[in-house]
Amino acid sequence: MLITLDNLLSQSQVIEAKAMLEQADWVDGKTTAGHLALDCKNNLQLPTNSVEAQQLGDFILARLQDHPVFNSAALANKILPPMFNCYQGSGNFGNHIDNAIRVIPGSLNQIRTDISITVFLSEPESYEGGELIIEDTYGQQSVKLKAGDAILYPSTSTHRVNPVTQGRRLASFFWIQSLIRSDEQRRILFDLDQSIQSLTATNKGADEIVKLTGVYHNLLRQWSET
Repeated sequence: MLITLDNLLSQSQVIEAKAMLEQADWVDGKTTAGHLALDCKNNLQLPTNSVEAQQLGDFILARLQDHPVFNSAALANKILPPMFNCYQGSGNFGNHIDNAIRVIPGSLNQIRTDISITVFLSEPESYEGGELIIEDTYGQQSVKLKAGDAILYPSTSTHRVNPVTQGRRLASFFWIQSLIRSDEQRRILFDLDQSIQSLTATNKGADEIVKLTGVYHNLLRQWSET
C-alpha cells in the first residue's frame, strides 16, 4: 500500500528545515549501508547524533502525530528516529530492500521495519532525476513529490532512487513498526477507517456506522501486535 501524506510540512517549515540542512556536516551514506547495499548506495547522510538531525527529526515526528492519514494508514507501534540524506552529482541508490530489523540509535532496542517513509524536502523542479522507484503489486511506481509531502510504502518492496543529474535532493527517511505486521491487513483497516470517517461526516450517529466501527476495532484487536 502506497500512501501519500500531503502537506506534512508547510512551505515555511520546509524552508526552515532546508536552511538547517544546508549548514549541516554530511558524511558518506555508505557508513550506514548494509554489506549488500555498499555497492549501490551513493549519497550523503546526516549523522544521527547531529543536532540538526535530532531537532528536525523530533519536529517531523510531532507533525506525524497530528496527521490523520498517517495515523490511519500506519497504525504505528514504534518509529525509528528520522534520518536525512542528500543526493547530488549523479548520486543514487540502486535496487534494494530495507533491512528487516534496525537498532534504535543510542540504545539496544530494535524495531521491525514494516513501513518505510520518505519526506521530500526539495521542490521537484529544483533537481533532475532523483525519483523514488517502488516496485509493488501493480508494477513500478515513480514518486517525486513536492517539498513537504511524504510517501509511505511497505518495507518489503524493492525500491531505488534514480541518479540526481542536476541540483540537490534533500529528504528525510525512516521506518515504522506497525501494530499490524501484514500490509494486506493494514490496507483493509485503512480502507475501512476511511469509509467510516466519510460516512460519519454525513450520517453521524447512524447505527450502521456504530456497527462498522465495531468491526474495525474487532479486526484491530484480532490482528494487532503490541
